[in-house]
Amino acid sequence: MITPVEEYDLIIVGAGVVGTAAAKAFGSDGRRVLLLERDLSEPDRIVGELLQPGGVNSLATLGLEDCIEDIDGIVCEGYAVFHNGEVVQIPYPVEEETGKQAFGKSFHHGKFIQKLRAAAMDTKNVTVREATVTTLIKEEDERVIGVVAKGQADEEKHYAPLTIVCDGLFSRFRKEFTEKTPDVRSHFVGFEIKDLELPLPKHGHVILAKPAPVLMYQIGTHETRVLVDVPGQLPSVANGDLKQYMIDVVAPGIPESLQKKFVEAVETERLRSMPNSFLPPSANQSCGLIVLGDAMNMRHPLTGGGMTVALNDVVLLKDYLSPESIPSFTETDVVVQQMNAFHWARKSYCTAINVLAMALYRLFAAEDDNLAVLQRGCFEYFKCGGDCVNGPVGLLSGLIQRPLVLVYHFFAVAFYAIFCEFRLGGWRQAPINIIRIFTVLYAACVTILPYLWSETKS
Repeated sequence: MITPVEEYDLIIVGAGVVGTAAAKAFGSDGRRVLLLERDLSEPDRIVGELLQPGGVNSLATLGLEDCIEDIDGIVCEGYAVFHNGEVVQIPYPVEEETGKQAFGKSFHHGKFIQKLRAAAMDTKNVTVREATVTTLIKEEDERVIGVVAKGQADEEKHYAPLTIVCDGLFSRFRKEFTEKTPDVRSHFVGFEIKDLELPLPKHGHVILAKPAPVLMYQIGTHETRVLVDVPGQLPSVANGDLKQYMIDVVAPGIPESLQKKFVEAVETERLRSMPNSFLPPSANQSCGLIVLGDAMNMRHPLTGGGMTVALNDVVLLKDYLSPESIPSFTETDVVVQQMNAFHWARKSYCTAINVLAMALYRLFAAEDDNLAVLQRGCFEYFKCGGDCVNGPVGLLSGLIQRPLVLVYHFFAVAFYAIFCEFRLGGWRQAPINIIRIFTVLYAACVTILPYLWSETKS
């Protein structure tokens, strides 16, 4: 039995970071919003636990800054990168507006989401319900006019002139708006270490281990999140292959002061995995439907940029779909025009974050000799300090929103990597290094240019 339900101005599918922030934003604008989530209990994930400074700023713009308080979160002041026994500290830059050092925040993902959901529920004009959306309701011209949702009792029909779908990585409705599919590059295996003393407190730790990077950052008073990137086929958990892989392959590349706790946690904690995917953005051109968040655009989570992009999207979307611009969402043609403009306007911040994440992952995973040269050059570049650190970390943090700055620093790393090879090899290795000028530059081009090209498409 399907029960008809009252109409809304906006239906939002998914009460994660994007859905809750959008509900708060549009509800505050006076729109009648229905937020539907299949499970309102506290989620338990291994990613989405570090919010970059750019995301913190967007959270404040949306009036949601309290959501990172009182959840046992940890202030993050920058990064520490480890390579072959050396470490370089990369602090976040000083913000021009405040004159203070920027900061991020790390936390348990579920606690953050529950605070966001509470903020959405407390917003006037917003209704939050636990129900699974099974179908988009369409008219003959394919315009979306509502959803069918399965609650605890009967199925219900909800109507609105506009529906925002933000149902995450495994989106049920992505195919309704784009033919693009996520390209899985690797998997993160995540677990927690209890009471681990990190070398640099209040910093994310990036360990350039083999065959791929390992991340560590504190998410609570007693908990440190560990994310191990596993390229290719994920070893089996059931027969113990994954645990053995962690001990035999990954553990030797962990700094000695952390190895014992790392191995103990591998032996005792539950090892969970998630795919690391790339999905370039697509323009929202469907009448009555907008797709946001991981359902629309994904990048490798190495740089922790996903939530920053998501919150920036909500800030921008709130502006483009404001009551002043669009008094009613029934003006479908105007909404589509604004969404096309939104697609290109978001390039200022999402391009830098998306491309940096994918390019940096290729360098840090270093599948061949030329990428290994670039990896060493990148680490040496960071050691130079000054703008060699401020530029890249400004991009990573979401504070610098200029893609050309990324291109400049990426190729600066490439040329500096070649210089370092000549300096290290001397005249004896000069013939080989002359050839490397071309092979390393080629590797740099095929690393970054395809991702930049993907950002130029609609």
